[in-house]
Amino acid sequence: MNEKIRVLIVDDSLLFRKVLIDNLSQNPNIEVIGYAVDAFDAERKIPLLKPDVVTVDVEMPRLSGIDFVKKLLPIYTVPVILVSSLNLNVFEALSAGAVDFVRKPDMSSGNSSSTFLNTLISKIFIASRAKIKVPQASPMVSKNSSNNGKLFSLNAYNTVIAIGASTGGTEATLQVLKNLPPDTPGILVTQHMPEGFTKMYADRLNRLCQMNVKEAQSGDAIERGQVLIAPGDLQMKVVKIGSRYSVNCYSGEKVSGHRPSVDVLFQSIADTAGPNSVGIIMTGMGRDGADGLLSMKKKGAFTIGQDAESCVVYGMPMVAYNIGAVVTQTSCANISNVLLKHLYSL
Repeated sequence: MNEKIRVLIVDDSLLFRKVLIDNLSQNPNIEVIGYAVDAFDAERKIPLLKPDVVTVDVEMPRLSGIDFVKKLLPIYTVPVILVSSLNLNVFEALSAGAVDFVRKPDMSSGNSSSTFLNTLISKIFIASRAKIKVPQASPMVSKNSSNNGKLFSLNAYNTVIAIGASTGGTEATLQVLKNLPPDTPGILVTQHMPEGFTKMYADRLNRLCQMNVKEAQSGDAIERGQVLIAPGDLQMKVVKIGSRYSVNCYSGEKVSGHRPSVDVLFQSIADTAGPNSVGIIMTGMGRDGADGLLSMKKKGAFTIGQDAESCVVYGMPMVAYNIGAVVTQTSCANISNVLLKHLYSL
């Protein structure tokens, strides 16, 4: 990289600030330009220092990191990475426009700290290239909302739908799912996310969407009206017994650098469902899911890619599009319409 990424650290812990400053400063592509001890200190320093990326502790006195992001981003569109313990409120900040989050480590564990720092550095690089989106408030939907009188065919109900996403994907996936009727054929989601947070994410989607959403467990059947979220730190693939599809969640090796991996999910669907499937690849850095989506397409699946304009990071969908894995490319807001039009045509 020609220029260093200028990072501002916002954390009320002197010890944790020092850990971040010392370790991030060792990276030749990162410059820690300063720190703030709380949200109000950060609010003063951001317009003066003009950072490329801001890391924000979720739990801070006086004003939480969540409320700070909600207040900050409508004024300064700077990429924010949250540093959080296992906290449900992290999704509120992502909804407000934060780019991503990293789970705070147990500082007594050297391995945990090393993993955290490597992950944070990777996410800083990604955030420095991300588009900042400050979405409008999304209304709640009723689980009993109608389907405008339209009915899916038996062929549609036998279709397996899969969504893969990374950075920016928590809100992008919500935007797709919230517009689908309650009896939509079963959907599987692999979102790059740490262990523990996927359960909270599934619960959040379940409150906001018409379909029922849960964190997947091995043996869960793929059924209409239900969305299964791949558990953090486990791979999830589709298996077929007779005419029934279900999922297998297991602790396997990382694939394409990830566990859960979109490629694992997509490849398993190509092998089991073939033409009776739909693959959707959304915002995220890297190429996870691109090869699996191409396998799905070659087996006759209908495939959708999110377009560059609506992505927080146009990486995974770009690679998939460039290798010929995408049948239709469209905006995040239109993916649900394209999906439903396909399902109604079956």
